[in-house]
Amino acid sequence: MKNNNWNNILFKFQTSSSVTSSSTLPFSDSDSSPNYDSMDSPPSAADSVRVAAARSSVIDSFRGCGLTGVGIDKEELKRIILLPQYLRLAMRDSINSKDPNAGNHHVEGAENAESSPECPMVVFINSRSGGRHGPELKDRLQELISREQVFDLSVVKPHEFIQYGLGCLENLAAQGDQCAKEAREKMRVMVAGGDGTVGWVLGSLGELHKQNREPVPPVGIIPLGTGNDLSRSFGWGGSFPFAWKSAVKRSLYRATKGPICRLDSWHVLISMPLGGIVDPPHSLKRTEEYALDQGLDVESQLPEKVIHYEGVLYNYFSIGMDAQVAYGFHHLRNERPYLAQGGLRNILKMHIRKVNCSEWEQIQVPSRAVVALNLHNYGSGRHPWGNLKPEYLEKKGFVEPHVDDGLLEIFGLKQGWHASFVMVELISAKHIAQAAAIRLEIRGGEWKQAYMQMDGEPWKQRINNEYSTFVEIKRVPFQSPMINGE
Repeated sequence: MKNNNWNNILFKFQTSSSVTSSSTLPFSDSDSSPNYDSMDSPPSAADSVRVAAARSSVIDSFRGCGLTGVGIDKEELKRIILLPQYLRLAMRDSINSKDPNAGNHHVEGAENAESSPECPMVVFINSRSGGRHGPELKDRLQELISREQVFDLSVVKPHEFIQYGLGCLENLAAQGDQCAKEAREKMRVMVAGGDGTVGWVLGSLGELHKQNREPVPPVGIIPLGTGNDLSRSFGWGGSFPFAWKSAVKRSLYRATKGPICRLDSWHVLISMPLGGIVDPPHSLKRTEEYALDQGLDVESQLPEKVIHYEGVLYNYFSIGMDAQVAYGFHHLRNERPYLAQGGLRNILKMHIRKVNCSEWEQIQVPSRAVVALNLHNYGSGRHPWGNLKPEYLEKKGFVEPHVDDGLLEIFGLKQGWHASFVMVELISAKHIAQAAAIRLEIRGGEWKQAYMQMDGEPWKQRINNEYSTFVEIKRVPFQSPMINGE
């Protein structure tokens, strides 16, 4: 379930919270009542009126989809991005055969006759996104570029393109093919899909850095998902365009000219007693490696059998109420409304490590949901951290957030009414910290499970009364190159 589920349930939570006294709710504190004078510093004066949320979403969609500017000639676009035929066929055969050398026979007699395009490009498309337009969009992209440079993710996975497609270009370059060498060096990638699809491609491309196969191609986005927060953050818009046939052509052209910027990514490690996770999301994979930081004391004994999952996040990690909502919890609360009172009392400890600091610092958790945010956008273009005044940033020891600053913004959602006001941007969230690393230690009491969410993928996490579950988030040294679409 995607972030925009908030749109349907925010005021259900508000209504539920308004009839429940703070004294009956776990994690109640003096900040629990809606006293705006005691809230964290609100956004600056320019942000005090927030009808702009819907308006900016529409504007971003038009701007990001390229509905302004002069028309782009289709043949001129092909001249810029179309690979020579022999390279297209060589890459195709290499991917189909799962052998980077399978297309070498296409090279004979072609080296001197062909030259590399100005900005060679491939496109990954999740044809199941974008509703009924997905297959049509794939056909349109193949028409604008070529069939060999557009990959349906249900057929060709990103790691297959990287291992065999780019591997083919690298092998030809090593054999002295100057055209293949230039094409590999200048390659750019467009991803047509939602945040999950973009993250999948980014994670696969990041393997090039680990394998010393640089440069890593920069990535642009055609937004086909529901949240599209990655797309919004880099100027590609927040939704699928109305006039999509012409807009796609403009997006491809802008991707050839857009400047390159950087995006932080974060390694997430979850360590738990055996049997701790329920239906893990696609973004988490089982691992045998155990690299949990040993610099902190553990509240409970460690079990004999421990399992570990790891993944990479680009947008956010959350635990508590918002993950519960995304999991479909709002259906359950109609039958058992008392469940909506569940807070984060299972969290025993939350530690953070600040930038350029080796020591861990314990942070109190006064909220019913905790979110660690990497992007400017959250929940389909909302800005829960807010645009804070310079004097407030200085007072709290914060810096202005950026997607490449090596920091996560940690904020809290206190009650249902608070989440509602935050998500319609009437107030900012409860600012907890900015951190270069985070560690949560969770252990069950009367509760047997917690809800977690990473980049729009929620799951149910079993928790143990005797043994703790740990979540550790640290920055990946490599920053993903992104194409700025603005």
